[in-house]
Amino acid sequence: MERTTDKKKYFVVRERAVPDVLLKVVEAKKLLDSGKVSTVQEASELTGISRSSFYKYKDDIFPFHEEAKGKTITFIIQMDDEPGLLSNVLTTIARFRGNILTIHQSVPINGVATLTLSVDILPGEGDAEAMVETIEQSAGIHYLKILGRE
Repeated sequence: MERTTDKKKYFVVRERAVPDVLLKVVEAKKLLDSGKVSTVQEASELTGISRSSFYKYKDDIFPFHEEAKGKTITFIIQMDDEPGLLSNVLTTIARFRGNILTIHQSVPINGVATLTLSVDILPGEGDAEAMVETIEQSAGIHYLKILGRE
């Protein structure tokens, strides 16, 4: 039970870690937003959840890209120390209409550098989810971890 004085906490989790009921709530919300159904009852029936589950979670789960627009995302990347790799990461951010606010790269150790970035995603502009996935899948990237969002 959440009290109004409690501080809200947010987490970023991969889809595979999200319980089915929450994914179905997202699916039901998309059906309602698209106009394919007009009632919560219809959306709930189509997605296989109860109306009470929909109402319980509807304000608590959003796809990452929806929640990220108009936000600042801070993430850390561990990557190979190769000429041009940092440039590729920055080009990817620009391609997805991200605005770099801060950037710090550590001195490489054993051929691996750590990059910390804060990126502003303007409302209606970039696709943060696709940007993160593209960077994560790039050659030379060991991992990408989202540290926070504002």
